[in-house]
Amino acid sequence: MLLSCIYIFLVGFTNCFFVKVSCSTSDFSLKGDYLLGGLFALHEIEHETTLFSTEATECFRHSTAKSGYQMLQVMRFAVEEINNSTTLLPNVSLGYEIFDHCSNTQNFNSVLSFISKNGSIKPKEKLNSYQPKVIALTGPYGSSRTMTVAPLFTMDLIPMVNYGASSYVLSDKHQYPSYVRTIPSNKDLIEMIIHIIRWFGWNWVAFLGSQHDLDGLNVFNEYIRNTGICLAYQESLSLNANYSQTLKRIDKLNINVIVIFALPQYASKIIKAAIANNIQDKVWIASQHWAMNQQLPREPGIGKIGTVIGITEKLLSLPGFNEFVYNKARGTTDVGRNDRPESEVQRKSKTCNQDCDYCSLLTAEEIINENPTLSFAIYSAIYTIAHALHQILQCDMNKCHKNTMVKPYMVNYHFDPTISYAVVLWRTEVNPPQFEMVGTYEKFPETTFTIDNSLLLWHNNGSVPFSNCSAECEEGYSRKPEGFHSCCFSCEKCPPNTYVDFSRDIYTCFPCAENEWSDEGSTTCNARSVVYPQFTEIPSIIVMVSAACLIILLIAVFWLFAYNYNTPVVKSAGGSMCFLMLTSLILSSISVFFFFGKPTSVFCLLRNAIFAFFFTICISCLTVRSFQIVCVFKMATQFPKVHSLWVKHNGQWLFIACSSFVHLISCVVWMTVDPVKAIADSWTFKDQIMLICEMGNAITLTIVVFISWVLGFLCLLFSYMGRDLPKHYNEAKSITFSLILYYLTWIAYFTAYLTTKSKYIVIFNAVAQISSINGILFTYFIPKSYIIIFKTQKNTLAYFQTSIQNYTQTISRT
Repeated sequence: MLLSCIYIFLVGFTNCFFVKVSCSTSDFSLKGDYLLGGLFALHEIEHETTLFSTEATECFRHSTAKSGYQMLQVMRFAVEEINNSTTLLPNVSLGYEIFDHCSNTQNFNSVLSFISKNGSIKPKEKLNSYQPKVIALTGPYGSSRTMTVAPLFTMDLIPMVNYGASSYVLSDKHQYPSYVRTIPSNKDLIEMIIHIIRWFGWNWVAFLGSQHDLDGLNVFNEYIRNTGICLAYQESLSLNANYSQTLKRIDKLNINVIVIFALPQYASKIIKAAIANNIQDKVWIASQHWAMNQQLPREPGIGKIGTVIGITEKLLSLPGFNEFVYNKARGTTDVGRNDRPESEVQRKSKTCNQDCDYCSLLTAEEIINENPTLSFAIYSAIYTIAHALHQILQCDMNKCHKNTMVKPYMVNYHFDPTISYAVVLWRTEVNPPQFEMVGTYEKFPETTFTIDNSLLLWHNNGSVPFSNCSAECEEGYSRKPEGFHSCCFSCEKCPPNTYVDFSRDIYTCFPCAENEWSDEGSTTCNARSVVYPQFTEIPSIIVMVSAACLIILLIAVFWLFAYNYNTPVVKSAGGSMCFLMLTSLILSSISVFFFFGKPTSVFCLLRNAIFAFFFTICISCLTVRSFQIVCVFKMATQFPKVHSLWVKHNGQWLFIACSSFVHLISCVVWMTVDPVKAIADSWTFKDQIMLICEMGNAITLTIVVFISWVLGFLCLLFSYMGRDLPKHYNEAKSITFSLILYYLTWIAYFTAYLTTKSKYIVIFNAVAQISSINGILFTYFIPKSYIIIFKTQKNTLAYFQTSIQNYTQTISRT
């Protein structure tokens, strides 16, 4: 590689210096006190030649690039304006030597000419004594061309004030110490492109660059990280590439936004290939290099390819330039029109890439209307050099010290280009085509970017084109990655009690906290309401008032029975056993009040254990009372010894004590093996947390209920056996009714508890307790209380003896 470059250097040097060449055309050269170099692409190579070709490129043999000639005229205009100035370099004239620079590797003749001194090059000469032909230069156009020739200038610190090379690599002062530019770097341009892509919400894009300028692609890849933009297709193209195949691949991937970050000759081939291959309805983002190309908008069929959005530096007018082109540039080139017929041998011997056949054919309007993107950058480059000389020569308002020795390294000047871009829309539907500014991008004093969407006339009826791998997920949907690119995904609705937060992680449905809930497909969680039967609720008040009334009634009955303790009704009802029954019912009723308010472990224990234990004592009393009546009237005659033992040992109290003790043990086991405790039920209802009491271990609970229900069954059995006893001793109907109500109530409760979840189930539990107590109270005690109060004639010993005699006579007859 190095040898080939050296060989090309020698070939170029030989062609330009050993063959005597006279470059006298005024467009390309001007004498002056200090000579400036200029490299402009007046022609462009359409097809690349082999790198190891021994021929130096003759640019005039290739296709024309009218914009290059306009750039050349800007340089000439700037030099003439400075030479005519009375304040800048007042008594100093600038000259220039300009070459047509159309190749990366085969235009070294012009470079060697610039760094030569009297036709020769002395690489080892010291900086303070070396005086090359030019004091500074501007150009060439394009980063790859600049990086190719820059080492030859920077090794001698010859200032390169470039107008058209934006590669950030050239910012490296260690490698390119004398290089400055008057345009922003690729990094700023790439930032601008990304701003445009994100403005319209695109994330599925293609990036096409040139093979000789890779840093644009590299910077783009670096800057789109963490932006949500996916580079679906990328390629660095050569001039000989198959552009049709590239565009077909892009179209097959459904990419609708294509960034072309390349010089005009590459962009031209891509756009023409798109027209030829009927590639339609795309968005083409044009880099600064070709954003205001004058030829492409006039291509037949350009309107079908879609919308072209260009990025260019904000255009600043050059006052006097149009007049310069009209009055002088055209005048100096008209002379040569009559001499155009020349033989090929004559042209070759007379030119050294300072020949432009088409230039003399251009009208002033064509030159003025060419792409003005880099005009101000060229103008600024020349003025930058002039101001540096102005300082070195210690110029004042009248004159400069021309006797000051000026070396190229002394002219190096620091320059910070203003970063100010415009977004232009290609209006190809009008004739002639126009470039309409639709947006701006500024980085000083702060970064601002805006686009006027109303000015954008999209190719698809005005709506912003879609260029995303996947459509954005609706609210409440998380992304599920598909394939390599993060932009490609499917959407899954978040299940209940989860949510997706796009600002946190768009790929995850996060679970709600335990005290929160959400519907399917949610983006936030809602706070759950904590529910439990409160003291202030209407159902709670009704139940508590009922329980209070029940307790009062039980106490009243207790007092009534105590007051009438020695009456036959009280004695037949059980005597002192009645007070145990009533006390148990009163204590059972108290448990109702623990069902309301915020549940605690103590409340949960008291609400169930108190009722379960004391109500079972009451049922034990009923059972033994039923058995005792049957025993007196039927078993005493049939089993006198058993009856005698029962009476002698107070069998009724022994039975009550044993059954109560067994039940107490079962309750203690129930409360200790798996204690009843308050829990927060967050799974039954999505929007509620029910504070409930867990019922504890199912087996121990079953044992507790089983003991109570077995006693109740025995009570029913003994009551049935005594159904034909005397009326005042016959409790079959009342006990049967109360126990059936007891069973039905609790069967209904357990059925509801197992099938229905609600805070009102807790109230139902309290109602079941009240109902069970009321069943015994109103079927067993209230009828007897009625007789004591309203039927006093039946509450006499004689009345009861008459009833027993009638029963005995009835039995004896049977």
